[in-house]
Amino acid sequence: MTTPPIRLGIVGLGAMGRHLLADALGHPDFTVTHAVDLAPETIALLQAEHLGVSFSTSIADVIGADDVDAVYLATPPATHAALAVPAFEAGQAVFCEKPLAVSDADAAAMLAAAAKAGQAAGVNFVLSDRLSTRYVEQAIADGQVGEVLGVEIRLAFPVWPRGFQAEATWVGERAQGGFVREVFSHFAYLTDRLIGPLRAVHTELEHRSVASETAAYGLLKAGKVPVQLSGIVGAAGPETYEWILRGTKQSYKLTAWRDLFVAEGNTWRPVELSGAPGSETTRLTLFAQAIRGDHSPDLAGFAAAERVRQAVEAFHR
Repeated sequence: MTTPPIRLGIVGLGAMGRHLLADALGHPDFTVTHAVDLAPETIALLQAEHLGVSFSTSIADVIGADDVDAVYLATPPATHAALAVPAFEAGQAVFCEKPLAVSDADAAAMLAAAAKAGQAAGVNFVLSDRLSTRYVEQAIADGQVGEVLGVEIRLAFPVWPRGFQAEATWVGERAQGGFVREVFSHFAYLTDRLIGPLRAVHTELEHRSVASETAAYGLLKAGKVPVQLSGIVGAAGPETYEWILRGTKQSYKLTAWRDLFVAEGNTWRPVELSGAPGSETTRLTLFAQAIRGDHSPDLAGFAAAERVRQAVEAFHR
């Protein structure tokens, strides 16, 4: 017997929403029935390109709609609760962009609604299903790393927001944006998953204007393991995304989101990984499996996303 595709609705058609729309249109587990955005010009453009999808500016065409089984939210984080809670109440599953929310109240409402509904609830952390994540996770479990001594996270951006986010003005504003929420959150998730929940010891942000932070420095701990963050905006040089795990037997360095290196002495050497590296397409597969009752640890859930949110928002308090 053929399993019918899951009817997916998308809210938000900025860079991430358009990217996932393209992936979902070719995904065997989904059929995209509706996609909505508040910008009429975006709707007109996409409607001309994708005649099989119903596009509109009405949120009601997705949230609570009878012909939508699952919702993907690619909207600013302060809007997530207002969209996810009624979706859960209508019996829809929710796949949400990170961060989960900004405020404590919104996050609590989302977790409560998800628990009450019993529907699949996922958050799109890009490192959740990476081959590199699973490789280091297994190395720690097998004892190859030895004692974990510390984690270092280094981020640098010539400009913020980055080019692909330029149209999303909120990404460059203090209220919801900044690289700590947008980028550090992914590495906070990775550290939470591999080492344990984070608690802030000392956090500091610097601002040069009313916009989002231009520098971030922090010391957090995962259990007894120190976790250091250093991030800066406006420095010459390429964008830098670096996560380093220091162990007594092995250390690992993840760069550019997927390039993994190992050190057992004084030299880093690349780790050869084979298989699908992880992507929105594979996370959609995991979301579909969760909707059908098969929950994978490689799909970040709301509980993990809330722990990450608390670590992130510690910088803003």
